[in-house]
Amino acid sequence: MSRAKLVGIALVAMTGVGGGGPVEPAGLKWAACAEAPLAPFQCATLTVPLDYADPGKGTLDLAVVRSKATGPRIGSLVFNFGGPGGSGVTTLLASGTAFGSLNRSYDLVSFDPRGVDRSSGIQCLPPKEFEEFLEAEPSLDEATERDLSVEFVQGCQKNAGRILPYVGTVNAAKDMEALRQALGDPKLNYLGFSYGTHLGATYATLYPQKTGRMVLDAALDPTVGLLDQSRTQVLGFQKAYENYLADCKKQPQGCPFGGNAEVVGLLDRLDTTPLVVNGRKVTDDTVRAAIGEALYSKLSWPLLTEALTAAIKGDGTGVQALADQYAGRQPDGTYNTLLSSLNAVLCADTTERPTFAQAEALAKDLSKVSPIFGPDAASAGICSVWPTPGEDSNKRVSSRGTQYPVLVVGAINDPATPYVWAPKLTSELGNAVLLTFEGEGHGAYGQTLCVTGIVDAYLLNGTVPAKGTVCPAA
Repeated sequence: MSRAKLVGIALVAMTGVGGGGPVEPAGLKWAACAEAPLAPFQCATLTVPLDYADPGKGTLDLAVVRSKATGPRIGSLVFNFGGPGGSGVTTLLASGTAFGSLNRSYDLVSFDPRGVDRSSGIQCLPPKEFEEFLEAEPSLDEATERDLSVEFVQGCQKNAGRILPYVGTVNAAKDMEALRQALGDPKLNYLGFSYGTHLGATYATLYPQKTGRMVLDAALDPTVGLLDQSRTQVLGFQKAYENYLADCKKQPQGCPFGGNAEVVGLLDRLDTTPLVVNGRKVTDDTVRAAIGEALYSKLSWPLLTEALTAAIKGDGTGVQALADQYAGRQPDGTYNTLLSSLNAVLCADTTERPTFAQAEALAKDLSKVSPIFGPDAASAGICSVWPTPGEDSNKRVSSRGTQYPVLVVGAINDPATPYVWAPKLTSELGNAVLLTFEGEGHGAYGQTLCVTGIVDAYLLNGTVPAKGTVCPAA
């Protein structure tokens, strides 16, 4: 998780927020998906109020996708795959087969939240300008970081000013209630990852009586402030990076690029003399993004080794590919809305506005222990120039009153949502149970039969694991 990623898994929770549900929506009209017309998917549009407090301000159309149950159906299972700003439609289309055991009994359903991709997606800069922004940000120079952020934010206001005040997680949770009604399910069954744990916890707080079986994997602590969040995530990525290096050295052929000194040396060289791949710059920030992207899954570690080895020898193709994957770059050179949407939701979900001076001081302090990830904390100042105010009604969560305990899942070596947040969220929710995975990576479902079996048993049968259950690494 680099740049905005380090700052931008916005946290949330709720209390004192009116749960006033949306008006009963009409049923969804399903049709073949344009992106996957031959696959077992159907797509639909859900229309919701732009502003639930003032429906007269207009509406938004949310893109929805489903894969119908292949066996006897027990209901719908709604997904959010994280971000904030990740496309639920794209991700389910690409990864639906990974949930085949659940698909036998559930209609798998996901959606693009408001401000994301097909749902009035926020696009702050044109592709070329956005690429230049990614090449230069974050910066450890306060004035440069401010200038980069102001240009980005002005683009957000220009291109998406109508919806910026309304993209917070409270409204997204109300959209999920509208989706539940449109699906015709008596309760919302839900599987959320990363930011999706924030969204699910918010829904459970607003609508405890409508919450069914809910799994929150790669949990966030909703009480952590932006600067503390950045610090915890930098240290989490540093730990994962060190685990990666140790694993690299254990490989039969050894670690081909030597170790950390070579990587830091590469960053120093690229800071002043970028590599060029197909006319595009590969800077130190490109490499930071590439490393962060690869640390999300241990399956990507061999790709990272290959990419770093090549970059140290002067070929930046591999690190550019990993960085493009993080940034949401498409084959035609355009970008999805992930990083723009992420900042919009992040700043909407808090009144905190750390200054650029505070963010730079944190980044410089963290760079002493993590020269690779420490500079990313400089991005924590972006909300100080955001054009709309945030709100704090989402700082506390509770699942007290839900029919089932919420199942919270945390991986010991998760870089993006460090494990310490999982027991904290479990405690804050109240009616919740924690499942611990003693492994690497961001998100535990699907990594081992132990984790997957426990989650499936809960979602399919309502079987709640015993307190203190731990799944070993594979």
